[in-house]
Formats: sequence, C-alpha cells, structure tokens
Amino acid sequence: MMSSMSAQEACARLAELRDRAISDGVTLIDPSTVWLCEDTVFGKGVVIEPMVFIGSCVSIGDGATIRSFSHLEGVSVGEDCSVGPFARLRPGTVMEKGSKVGNFVEMKKAVLGEGAKASHLTYLGDADVGAHANIGAGTITCNYDGYFKYQTEIGERAFIGSNSALIAPVKIGADAIVAAGSAVSRNVGDGELRMVRGEQLVKPGWADRFHDAMKKKKAAEKKSKENM
Repeated sequence: MMSSMSAQEACARLAELRDRAISDGVTLIDPSTVWLCEDTVFGKGVVIEPMVFIGSCVSIGDGATIRSFSHLEGVSVGEDCSVGPFARLRPGTVMEKGSKVGNFVEMKKAVLGEGAKASHLTYLGDADVGAHANIGAGTITCNYDGYFKYQTEIGERAFIGSNSALIAPVKIGADAIVAAGSAVSRNVGDGELRMVRGEQLVKPGWADRFHDAMKKKKAAEKKSKENM
C-alpha cells in the first residue's frame, strides 16, 4: 500500500501506475495531476481529465470519461458513463451504462441506472435511480434522520424537478414527475405528478410602494446627517 511507503517511493510508484494506465490505452490528459491506486481497473478507451483523484476499489468501464476535479472511491463506473467535473462518488456508488453525473454532484451507496442523468448540484445517498430517469439541479435525497439511513427509489424515466427534496423512505414511480421545488415525503405512483408547494401570495403594487417608502426614508436620513 502507498501509505506504508516513503513519499519518494509513493511518487515513483504513482508514476508507474500512470504509465501502466497509458500503456493499457487510458488517455490521461495531464498524467502528473491524476492520482491512481494499485487496484484501479480501467476498461478500453477511458479518458481521464486533469486533477482527478481515484481512490481504492474503483472500476471504470469502456469509453467512460472522468472530468476534472472529480473524486472517486469505492465505485463502479459503467461503460460510456460521464463523471464531473467537480463530482464526488463515494463508496457503494454504481453508475450503469451511459449514465451521467455532472458538476457538483455527490453520490453514496446509490445506483444510477442505465442512461439516467444527474447533471448538477445534486446529492444521491442510499438511492436506486431507474434507467433514463432525470434528476434536476438542486435535488437531494434526505436519507438520514440523525440515527438511521433510509432508502429512496426512483423509477424508470421519472423526472425529478429542480430543487426537490425526496424525504426517505420514499418511492417515486416509473414515468412520474415531481414538480420543481417539491418536498416529497409520500410515495408517488407510476405516471403521477406530485407538486408540493405553498400557496403563492400576490400583492400588486406592493414592491413599488416598498421601494418608494425606503427611498424616502434613506433620503430623510441623508438630509438629517447633512444638517448635523
């Protein structure tokens, strides 16, 4: 293990791992900035962009791309998957063929089904996401209550709107839609729409009156200071 080596030995061994990966057909765009482990397994045609950390127990399938500033440990990335940039995949993560994790997405003990996408700003923990589901920006699985972890299941082709909170344990059915901004705590059936939002209050002219009042107040304060 590298942890038992001296710094000089670890650097030399890391250089050997990079060379071996390149010899095996992995494209390292900037090899000196990529961290690999002894047990890293690569398929054919893998591309690794600069500034990527690959920890222990990671396998990356044929044609996958790992983009810059991504961090992977204990994960399986399938064929033709795309990861990052700025993604964190923690132990127990499985990405199936053609799935995508974009920037600022974190996964832990979660499966992203074939062709499913979580493109940005998302947390998927203790979750099973069906094939071709779409997870909108800002979505989180609320999987921990301070004592126990709970599971979230998202069906095939489900669409989770941006800024949604899925409060586990909860199941979202196949082809279901969760409207943006929803906090979902009960199961959603196949093909259902679930919208959980507070009533929108409309007060015409309120903002104009507020701005006028604040401008007058600010002008009065300024005049008072000038007369001091």
